[in-house]
Amino acid sequence: MIIRILALVMLSWIVGFIVFAVSLPLPLDDRETDAIVVLTGAPMRIERGLEAVEKDWSKAMLITGVDRQVLREELVAQYPDHEATFNCCIDLGFAAVDTRTNALEMARWVAKGEYDSVRLITSDWHMHRAAFEIERAMPDNVTIYRDAVRGEPSLRVLFTEYNKYLLRLAGALTGI
Repeated sequence: MIIRILALVMLSWIVGFIVFAVSLPLPLDDRETDAIVVLTGAPMRIERGLEAVEKDWSKAMLITGVDRQVLREELVAQYPDHEATFNCCIDLGFAAVDTRTNALEMARWVAKGEYDSVRLITSDWHMHRAAFEIERAMPDNVTIYRDAVRGEPSLRVLFTEYNKYLLRLAGALTGI
């Protein structure tokens, strides 16, 4: 009996991983939102946020998870064609060190700005866990629109992210 239960758990984990890997979220369309939040940590996320602001899909953007050692001028210098966008519309968040604290930082920024809708930008392989954390941190009246940046994650990255997502789900179920 124990072997059957373990086999069922293992089979469920494998099927879940396959579903997770083949159903990565897609980029969002050009709908407008009150604000944009970009989570740092992988290529093309900030570029996607800059594109969204410059196409007037939103007027305000937070980049959360910026390393505390990075100066605003250094970050702006990496995107010299977008200096005006940085100056008018982008706040930098230095308080977050992981996805969970990204969600808390984002929730404070959204409440301060009184935004009702947010375009969440992160990598496709990171979106499930990020959205889970953020939706838990946000009040019910804020709508989160998932805008995934397409990546080419390795099997190792997918494996790690899938297990992190499962651990967070388990943690949430147990009140952690």
